[in-house]
Amino acid sequence: MAKAKSAFVCTECGAEYRKWQGQCSSCLEWNTLSEVRLAAARPGAAASSGAGRAGYAGGLSKEVVDLGSVDLTEVPRLSSTFGEFDRVLGGGLVPGSAVLLGGNPGAGKSTLLLQTACKLAQARRVLYVTGEESLSQVAMRAHRLQLPTQGLKMLAETSVETVLAVAERERPEILVIDSIQTMHLEDIASAPGGVAQVRESAAVLTRFAKQSNTVLLLVGHVTKDGTLAGPKVLEHMIDASLLLEGGADSRFRTLRGQKNRFGAVNELGVFAMLEHGLKEVKNPSAIFLSRSEEQAAGSLVMVVWEGTRPLLVEVQALLDESALGNPRRVAVGLDQNRLAMLLAVLHRHGGLFTGDQDVFLNVVGGVKVLETSADLAVLLAVVSSLQNRSLPRELVVFGEVGLSGEIRPVPSGQERIVEAAKHGFTRAIVPRANAPKRAPEGMEVVAVDKLADALEAL
Repeated sequence: MAKAKSAFVCTECGAEYRKWQGQCSSCLEWNTLSEVRLAAARPGAAASSGAGRAGYAGGLSKEVVDLGSVDLTEVPRLSSTFGEFDRVLGGGLVPGSAVLLGGNPGAGKSTLLLQTACKLAQARRVLYVTGEESLSQVAMRAHRLQLPTQGLKMLAETSVETVLAVAERERPEILVIDSIQTMHLEDIASAPGGVAQVRESAAVLTRFAKQSNTVLLLVGHVTKDGTLAGPKVLEHMIDASLLLEGGADSRFRTLRGQKNRFGAVNELGVFAMLEHGLKEVKNPSAIFLSRSEEQAAGSLVMVVWEGTRPLLVEVQALLDESALGNPRRVAVGLDQNRLAMLLAVLHRHGGLFTGDQDVFLNVVGGVKVLETSADLAVLLAVVSSLQNRSLPRELVVFGEVGLSGEIRPVPSGQERIVEAAKHGFTRAIVPRANAPKRAPEGMEVVAVDKLADALEAL
């Protein structure tokens, strides 16, 4: 009997070592190496480590070709039946691609994929593999969601070898794996969910998808800090990594693309969790702008850009006299370090001191703003709360603030102004470089160069 071989694998980046060491040389993390037992390679089996770089249709290419002779015909896409899902994917599902859907427990990952699979099964061959629930549990959920269940092929299995055997027999166009952390290979001695099992199972399934031109949808768990569980190399193998976000106290869910080889990486899709499952929200700005009738100090609407569309969201600021020697700076939905920098700019170039104030900032609706176009709106909301003076409800603001107090332009400024005008806003404070030559009808555009000009325009 051959002696079992073992290796030490980093749980963060997936790097392998022959012996244990305290620090991973690849990602420089400490105490992340764990021992896994490896099996000898099966005869004729392809190396799984290259599965993430396989071709998208027809499997691996064994011939050297000239790049200029490659067919540029656009790969046809399959609609997921959800417009918001298709938007985040870049236009739909690509045959031969592997998509990883992650999210917190209860976010709606399985619900979204079950709704998608049931609807697609009415016209296409779909195989849904569940490793976490029994078939009766899935059937009960589909009945509760009032989904069409005829035509959807189900399989309750955790063995990758069995799943591939069934898939080769059924030849599905869409294969759903729920979840990748429950899958295991017989040749790998570690437990399901381990670094080696997740990596090798994902590699084998991805290679099968590319060779058979099958759409592979994987469900992935996340850790307590919000990152995908398992080795980091898992995200390199797949073609698209999507994250479904949403708290248990909110009925809205946001689907954000973190990696996408077929579309924009920062695209955002919005869903509402209702009694009969997830329903797409085609006009997210109308939801995030559900403001109270009473005007309140510190409230202001800004226009951010998410993927390929503008999004109007409300930012709220609250300043209160601090009883601490070190005032608090709390930002929900924004970068806290950037808030501290903007407050310093406000003091230096706006003449307003907030060093004795606790500053609390919140983006309404649970949206996470990652771009710098919210800088000017944040500062004006802070000024409004500091002086306890409410801002006009018809005012919308966007623009990046530099360290010298200048207001810098942001991408797609014209489209942001047009979107604000569609929602009834009549006044906008924008960077001068973003001011249109002809403002939309009923919209007054105030172009500013400095922070002092924006404060004066209020």
